[in-house]
Amino acid sequence: MTVQKVLLLGHPKLYEVSEPVQQDELETLNPVIQDLHDTLFDFRRKYGVGRAIAAPQIGVMKRLVYMYIDSPTVFFNPVIDQQSADMLTLWDDCMCFPDLIVKVNRHRRCRITFLDREWQEQSMNLEDDLSELLQHECDHLDGVLATARAIDAMSFALRSQKPLLT
Repeated sequence: MTVQKVLLLGHPKLYEVSEPVQQDELETLNPVIQDLHDTLFDFRRKYGVGRAIAAPQIGVMKRLVYMYIDSPTVFFNPVIDQQSADMLTLWDDCMCFPDLIVKVNRHRRCRITFLDREWQEQSMNLEDDLSELLQHECDHLDGVLATARAIDAMSFALRSQKPLLT
């Protein structure tokens, strides 16, 4: 249970589809959940941002997302099963490319269905920044990075340039 190295843009594991979590794996994934927590908080300390992390970002190829906003939330086998037609455009960042931001389109609203730590099915209706966040993390589980969702070739910038961008 420690801070793990975050795989960086270009690492082949980031482009792999993750395996579903099985109920009999829950106990063995507790240390991974702690590692995700520790890694997220280390990233926050270094960069001042970070609300969620997907297991593939630390090389664990399981369908597991850890989010900490006001309290921890663990998503096993999350599925975005509803999305609004209404879109939002934003500059997306990622722990896998901490100095780069990418302009993407995301659904303004979505519903995510997942299994919690007690293996109970849950769902959350998300809007705006939380909708974008969970779409981003679920993409990681499918081997898709925000760079693949860039609007066009001009949709990349350094984080230091964000105040200059509209």
